[in-house]
Amino acid sequence: MTAVATQALASGVDALFRSHERALFGLAYRMTGCAADADEIVQETFTRALASPPARTDEPWAPWLVRVATNLAIDVLRRRRRRGEIATWLPSPHPFAEDGESLALPEPREREPDARYERLESVTFAFLLALEALSPRQRAALLLRDVCGYSAGEAAAALGASPESLRVLHHRARRALAAYDRAPVLPDAALAARTRSALEGLVQRLVAGDIAGLEALLRDDVRTVTDAGGEWNALKGVRSGRLGVMRFHLRVTARRGAGVRIAPCSMNGLPALAICFAQAGPRQAPRVLMRCEIDAEGRIRAIHSVLATRKLAAVRFDL
Repeated sequence: MTAVATQALASGVDALFRSHERALFGLAYRMTGCAADADEIVQETFTRALASPPARTDEPWAPWLVRVATNLAIDVLRRRRRRGEIATWLPSPHPFAEDGESLALPEPREREPDARYERLESVTFAFLLALEALSPRQRAALLLRDVCGYSAGEAAAALGASPESLRVLHHRARRALAAYDRAPVLPDAALAARTRSALEGLVQRLVAGDIAGLEALLRDDVRTVTDAGGEWNALKGVRSGRLGVMRFHLRVTARRGAGVRIAPCSMNGLPALAICFAQAGPRQAPRVLMRCEIDAEGRIRAIHSVLATRKLAAVRFDL
């Protein structure tokens, strides 16, 4: 390739980056559940566009970019599973807003009418955690078909699969999400208000040491997960049951609650708490993003604490 041609390609890829960056990030984030991984996938996609562009650069680049980004995301998911991070893995919080720009996704040629999930729903913790039940390729098939609204042919092309293989992947993915579909998390104003009330009640009762209040707020089968990414002290697995969850969070509050600063925020479409500790000893996380899931009665069924520094880049802690 001549110097002129190389310069022209670089200029063209730069323009492509500006026009496709947000959509590819939206797909890669939903695929991996991690903003840092999504950023790296987007950068690598355009690095490959410079190094090994498609044969027909005069045709629309979007299908090629989606195919590269999707397969890079599948590789990330496979590496994560080999490292055994599944039990305590949580998505990285992100302040998605209800607008087309921040929730952007690659657009199909013609959106399929049977796409199941709205864009804001598809970035909630509940949805991203439900996707963990899928294999990486099933996850890609479901996102392309049921979130992006791709046709079966477009999704198959993005995965390098036959139409029949794509149908099998998609069917199995939908079947694996049946439990989520029976009780979907739709981040509307009513759910946000109930979630905010539950979080405020949780903090107030922990600070006051209000056992009876905590028992009323937490479900019998409540679960708590802390994702420290191996960086900080944290639970080694999932803590389940009201008594065990209460003891854990009361112990943390007693040890680290003095001088703590807490600010409400919105992450992934629902309220959360950005927490800064006054002091942090060795292996103690200085910051945490706490959120919860509630049931239809407003009781807490899950408490999630994200401690890993790499996952907190999008959270503002200037409290």
